[in-house]
Amino acid sequence: MSTTVLSNQKTPFARGLLAGSSIAIGYLPAALTFGLLAKSTGLTFLETMAMSLFVYAGAAQYMALNLIAIGTGAFEIIFTTFIVNIRHLLMSASVRERIDDDHPIIKALYSFGITDEVFAVTTTQEGHVKTGFIIGVSTVAYISWVINSGIGYFVGTILPPTLQQSMGIALYAMFIALLMPSIKKHRKVVFLAVSAALFNSIFSLFLPSGWSIIIATLLSSAGIELIYRNGGDNT
Repeated sequence: MSTTVLSNQKTPFARGLLAGSSIAIGYLPAALTFGLLAKSTGLTFLETMAMSLFVYAGAAQYMALNLIAIGTGAFEIIFTTFIVNIRHLLMSASVRERIDDDHPIIKALYSFGITDEVFAVTTTQEGHVKTGFIIGVSTVAYISWVINSGIGYFVGTILPPTLQQSMGIALYAMFIALLMPSIKKHRKVVFLAVSAALFNSIFSLFLPSGWSIIIATLLSSAGIELIYRNGGDNT
């Protein structure tokens, strides 16, 4: 019996678990790194696990570590996270059009589990997607992120103190690594990064660090979008 036939005989949830296994594997190094950096930033194990359990947003969690390290207030961190993750509103709306109608609580649960990778796997499926499928995909991805965040934290506890302190540099290296692929493909991203850095350097002279980052992000994003929309160049 072929693999396709076997796959079709599985429940939607089981097929979701299978489809999400590649995401779970891909999350392993990123989650381990987050846990390790959270330890070096000064978070407790419970705080690290709570962030992965309740925030569950890779880039936003890395960003939050940076803001925590420089002493930013809670409101600024929450607001910045909202800006970074606002794309999830569009992704959830798009996924909703492909999935069976269900109870609002069920829809809220799978909406929480939608990440960039879960969105990609779900929306590339042919035809209408069953609720069980997206729950399966998001469940295995979520479990991987949370468990490996904890493992990363414990790895950080066994590192020598000097190496733990130096891990703060890895946080900035991670942001650069996340930014470089987009910079290579789009000039727009280069201008966005440079303008945001310049705005932040100026605003940080007279504003708290958290607010300078927020205002710099909003101004540079709006400005670059207006420039490229009027110029018609999107490369």
